[in-house]
Amino acid sequence: MQNEINYVKVGTRIRIEREKFDMTREKLSELLNLSPYFLGQIERGERRMSINTLINITECLHVSIDYLIFEQLNVNTNNDELHSLIDKCSEKEIKVIESLIKLLIPHLAR
Repeated sequence: MQNEINYVKVGTRIRIEREKFDMTREKLSELLNLSPYFLGQIERGERRMSINTLINITECLHVSIDYLIFEQLNVNTNNDELHSLIDKCSEKEIKVIESLIKLLIPHLAR
């Protein structure tokens, strides 16, 4: 199975996350040690970035690589209590919890 990365969508998600911080392209490019022009090309999906640049972007914008590339959040939590609670749930209960989380997330402050 081959997954193609949609660089236009990746760039759009980068721009959206940058704007959530009310950060200019110039400011983010300064933090990343990139030119604003190159960052603009990344945001428009015209240019590809290195893995190091991708990692730096995720760190600056506080998002996961999964989210930027696949628009999915794969959260790995080290919360032992949460893991313990989930481990005790049935498959049906886990589905209910998952549905509740999906309903709650849009209403939580970032």
